[in-house]
Amino acid sequence: MEQFVHSAWSMIPFGIMLLMIAIGPLIAERWWEKNHNKLIVSLVLGIPVAICLIKGGMTHELEHQLFFDYVPFIILLLSLFVVTGGIHFSGDLKAKPWVNTSFLGLGWILASIMGTTGAAMLLIRPVITTNQQRKYTVHTILFFIALVANCGGLLTPLGDPPLFMLFLRGAHFSWFLHLLPEWAFTGIILLLIYFLVDTYYYKKEDWTALSADSREATPLVIKGKINFFYLLGIVLSVAFVNEGTIEEMGSADAPLWLKYLREIVLVSITLMSLYTTDRDVRYRDNKFTWDPIVEVAVLFLGIFTTMTPALAFLKAHAADLGFAHTWQFYYSTGALSAFLDNTPTAVAFHGVATGLPESLAAAAANPHLLEGQYFTGVFEGTPFVAGISEVLLKAISIASVMFGALTYIGNGPNFMVKAIAEESGIKMPSFFGYMWRFSLIVLLPIYILVQLIFL
Repeated sequence: MEQFVHSAWSMIPFGIMLLMIAIGPLIAERWWEKNHNKLIVSLVLGIPVAICLIKGGMTHELEHQLFFDYVPFIILLLSLFVVTGGIHFSGDLKAKPWVNTSFLGLGWILASIMGTTGAAMLLIRPVITTNQQRKYTVHTILFFIALVANCGGLLTPLGDPPLFMLFLRGAHFSWFLHLLPEWAFTGIILLLIYFLVDTYYYKKEDWTALSADSREATPLVIKGKINFFYLLGIVLSVAFVNEGTIEEMGSADAPLWLKYLREIVLVSITLMSLYTTDRDVRYRDNKFTWDPIVEVAVLFLGIFTTMTPALAFLKAHAADLGFAHTWQFYYSTGALSAFLDNTPTAVAFHGVATGLPESLAAAAANPHLLEGQYFTGVFEGTPFVAGISEVLLKAISIASVMFGALTYIGNGPNFMVKAIAEESGIKMPSFFGYMWRFSLIVLLPIYILVQLIFL
């Protein structure tokens, strides 16, 4: 058992788990869409790995992964899911290019506050309703996926799940604001390109359709406004209810309620949202169901379990993988985030970075990971953040969030937005059509520029 958990063979269950998530919807859509089948896959792969870890002397690592990574991760997503599910936008504005660009810009900003999934689900139906009289609408959904469901969520740990996992590994809440230049550069370019493209298609629209669009316009209405206060509560909880501001939470002998104080607050906010939000707003207007969060919970139970020996192996053999430059972390993290789940991808490459000789030397010199320590060697002059070089943390964070937009399966909201658009009669490109027509010719060149300019 011990030999297995410390060998490359231990990475196989983790790889299978990620492959199932990536190709399950493509090769067995009807079977895979049932959450109990996802749970079966997670248990079949996760239980043997858990037994091997316990027998192999890695019980502590497994406990940390499940109780101090998985549980906080799921509770945060649950709170965001419930609170944003209680907010409903309705109305039919004039579908002019500046209106559509404003919608996408608003979603881009909100993504870092309420998460990419929350912002996407909040705004996708108003965007579709606003454009229902227009003939050319596919490009709007494509840019919506890029801006709102992915690139916008770069500025806080709430924005996208991989960032929260990096937050749990030591990156301060405010550190993610260091990614503001990359966030602004990417978003402004995408919004500018979208405005030009939408202006072009707007001029091609039939004038009768545009006249109908003007006649049928209705004001924008927001329901469930109390949830914006709950959303603020979530932001403040993650920002301030942690070991950085309450040192006792990190103490080994701290009581259980104190260690999980942030999660207790988040669960309380979740219950208040459920109790105070009008049921019609949540269940009728937003068509709220528990299926998406249950899906995340059962899948990530398998991911976090099978990931434990994989992370240990990657950290132990990081120096043998040949990763010695920022661009290698950026494009490797990005490539896997585009086709596999971006959260375990970010965690895996953070593990690789902690195993580099420079990181090990810094950790040995400063076992408490004090702020202000700087690297020498390849990453000389870069600060020590979350156990790795800050420039590597930037590369991993940016790539895991933004490259998720390269495919429909790169990030959870992508497929959800696609499905809602198709339900509304919008003919979306195929899996590969999306890449050929949009992500490879619009997104990838921008991401390359981000690497060349900022990393």
